Amino acid sequence: MKYMIQMNVPAAEWDAIMSSYSEEDMQAMFAHMNALNDELTSAGEWVDGQGLGGPALVKTVRAGSDGRPEVTDGPARAGDILAGYWVVDVKSEDRALEIAARASACPGPGGKPGSDPVEVHPIPGDPTAA
Repeated sequence: MKYMIQMNVPAAEWDAIMSSYSEEDMQAMFAHMNALNDELTSAGEWVDGQGLGGPALVKTVRAGSDGRPEVTDGPARAGDILAGYWVVDVKSEDRALEIAARASACPGPGGKPGSDPVEVHPIPGDPTAA
């Protein structure tokens, strides 16, 4: 079954969070995430995944009354912003939860595991199935 595993960050805190990482902290974070990605790829579980830019890079689009895009800068709503995601194809929900826990354990500033919340969303083969 496929799952989307998401890491979210409070949009208003993005800049402060990112600036709290030293160069060594960033290297440790990327090493952790690359190791996880390599594991998923080797296991044949990787479908897709990306780290995303902060709220300053986000554009929100709505269809105008004429159907043309109306674009504003920034997230559509205040609150959390998607910082990164994985789409995995795994044998069980337990495996998806295990992957999410590995992502949550990513080292943060000072090298301590961040234990950030990570969401796990099933991607049903039939989206109308409850």
